[in-house]
Amino acid sequence: MIKRGIYIFSILVVIFLVWYFFVKSADYTINFKSNTFPETIIQSLKLWNNGLDNSVELGKVDNYVQQTIHITDSTHIYNWQIKSLTDTSSQVTVGVSDQNLINSLKNKLLVPFLKTDFSNGSEKRVFNFMTVLKDHVDNFKITIIGIEEIPEKFLAFIPIKKTQVEKARGMMENSSFIGEILLKNGVELNGPPMLEVTEWNRSKDSISYNFGYPILPQQNLPTTTEIQYKKLETTKGIKAIYNGNYITSDRAWYALLRYAKTNGLNVAPNPIEIFYNNPDMGGNSLNWKTEVYLPLIDE
Repeated sequence: MIKRGIYIFSILVVIFLVWYFFVKSADYTINFKSNTFPETIIQSLKLWNNGLDNSVELGKVDNYVQQTIHITDSTHIYNWQIKSLTDTSSQVTVGVSDQNLINSLKNKLLVPFLKTDFSNGSEKRVFNFMTVLKDHVDNFKITIIGIEEIPEKFLAFIPIKKTQVEKARGMMENSSFIGEILLKNGVELNGPPMLEVTEWNRSKDSISYNFGYPILPQQNLPTTTEIQYKKLETTKGIKAIYNGNYITSDRAWYALLRYAKTNGLNVAPNPIEIFYNNPDMGGNSLNWKTEVYLPLIDE
């Protein structure tokens, strides 16, 4: 009986060692929690990755992101798995591995017992992102209002195509031009600047949107420029208030999508944003207000 027990135990040890050294993908695993939803983490991860000198483009499938980082003569793979815990919190698991098999086996052998350059470097890199993420999360706020009427507006706009992170730049590049043309031609404004997203490619983080100013309809509108005009009909939508920098107001888009899914609402992926503060005036961006809507689709 004792020999049988030793035999079974030996088999289990061998199976574990084979799994640990040759099947388990990560050489080192780091876990942390964040007080935000997965989409904010993923978008922040993409932006942070773009600022690294030794990284390549991220690969993403749902809430799983693969990051490749070149370090001296090694290539390290960071597999980020983000899991939603609540509407406002997430669990992040980062599995780090060296693509070189010999280095990988060495890491798995030493990491449980020693602090190595590999484990220290991995922790430092992930902690750097955690710091960036926390700073971002601390500097915006989203309040879901619920179903409301999207106001009817007559919009003087310029169509723009950008990535999501470049959305605010597109607004800044065209805001003064549109405003000056309207003022020069005596066109009366009817509210703060706004935008309507006409196409949102979530896999590429690219958007096409109409940005401009609501105006009072009148005859003899200026037509010799690239400014176009359209009427936005009133319709029902789900609404959120976003407080924070306009560069990242798309965080509210994701929050509204999650709200719609949780509440069984069918929405069009065409956010509408109304901006109530002028960033040129400075101040704390947490005091900047954006109304964000996702139109409901009639069933």
